[in-house]
Amino acid sequence: MDREFEGLAFSPADILLPQNTDLTKWAVVACDQFTSEPEYWEETERIVGDAPSSRRLILPESELGKPDTDDRIRAINEAMEAYLTDGIFTCRKDALIYTERTVSDGGVRKGLVGMFDLDAYDFTPGSGALMRATEGTVLERIPPRVRVRKDAVIELPHIMVLIDDPLRSVIEPLSGETGAMEALYDFDLMQGGGHLKGWLLTEEQKKRVAEALRRLASPEIQEEKYGLKGAAPLLYAVGDGNHSLATAKHCYEMLKKNLPEEEAAGHPARFALAELVNNHDEALRFEAIHRIVFDTDPDDLLKAFKAYYPSSYEGSGEGHVIRYVTREKEGAITVPDPAVQLAAGTLQQFLDDYTGKNGGRIDYIHGENVVRRLAAGEKCTGFLLPPMRKDELFRTVMADGVLPRKTFSMGHAQDKRYYLEARKIKI
Repeated sequence: MDREFEGLAFSPADILLPQNTDLTKWAVVACDQFTSEPEYWEETERIVGDAPSSRRLILPESELGKPDTDDRIRAINEAMEAYLTDGIFTCRKDALIYTERTVSDGGVRKGLVGMFDLDAYDFTPGSGALMRATEGTVLERIPPRVRVRKDAVIELPHIMVLIDDPLRSVIEPLSGETGAMEALYDFDLMQGGGHLKGWLLTEEQKKRVAEALRRLASPEIQEEKYGLKGAAPLLYAVGDGNHSLATAKHCYEMLKKNLPEEEAAGHPARFALAELVNNHDEALRFEAIHRIVFDTDPDDLLKAFKAYYPSSYEGSGEGHVIRYVTREKEGAITVPDPAVQLAAGTLQQFLDDYTGKNGGRIDYIHGENVVRRLAAGEKCTGFLLPPMRKDELFRTVMADGVLPRKTFSMGHAQDKRYYLEARKIKI
């Protein structure tokens, strides 16, 4: 690790990039997207064909739990080994990559790809770690991911980690310095994913990034921003991919139990590759994550919702307003004087209770139009939630702990990270 980055939990990494291949076919969207739209992944398969692709190295969540899941995981591990052996990758040593991602509305989101120290990350609510989850971690979602990662020789990240940098001191200065960098990639992403460019930072630029991050982590800056004297600093908040990061943490903790302390401390599995993004990036949109409930009677579900919150009433008013849509109707229910801060929490508490007692399946959907389409199906109910303001995020996590799971999404599904870079996690 570069000495400049000591104690910052983020540093340059030995990054694997595909070479001599069609990057549009190589890069596919995060595995937890389009889970209720199998046609998206079918089209991805058609586009990729027989070309080298990260599609061969990831397991979409829509395929988890299928009878041949173990075979698929074995095929992923074999493909990873083959790609390493066949020279698909070239390694950029000790690298930080500056990225510019053109998203669906034409905005350009800026980022830095490097590795995060899992010893500095904790998803436990109320943790004082330097790097924390923003939303509740569903522990049951970790074991299936562990099955994919535990024997993998490389990792490919769709994780996005946020910094709260209103002065734009860490990442944004790099946008005017790309002329001094080595260009690494510049290509269109498939299926409406926009465009992606990447450059390799110089040694001087890396040093300035470290200095800017250290300033952000200082107690003086933290107290000035959040007004919480003596609070443990929060430098990084996980925006996307928290369950993937939690999986990496779990695998590393299991590995530590079987290795001498010194060996575990230097093991590549101690770190996880991810992209760092400024919470204040103008192209970073906080979108609501909506809910769709399958295999339940809509009228019974809505009746139960009102019974769960006896003071609730039909229509929009003061409090948390939950909009719903079914095949037959749409409307809104207001829950006055809610016990939690966000409407997502009010709704999620009920849905967890209802489906736990009555069955049904909850899915989390990006995009109101998708909710409406799916809610037109039989025994389906869609719930539409308002977006969370960006300026609420860090302060809320520091003061109250994690938010309800799936509270917000950073952009539409097609704007999520695509798998491009990789990193070895086995010795």
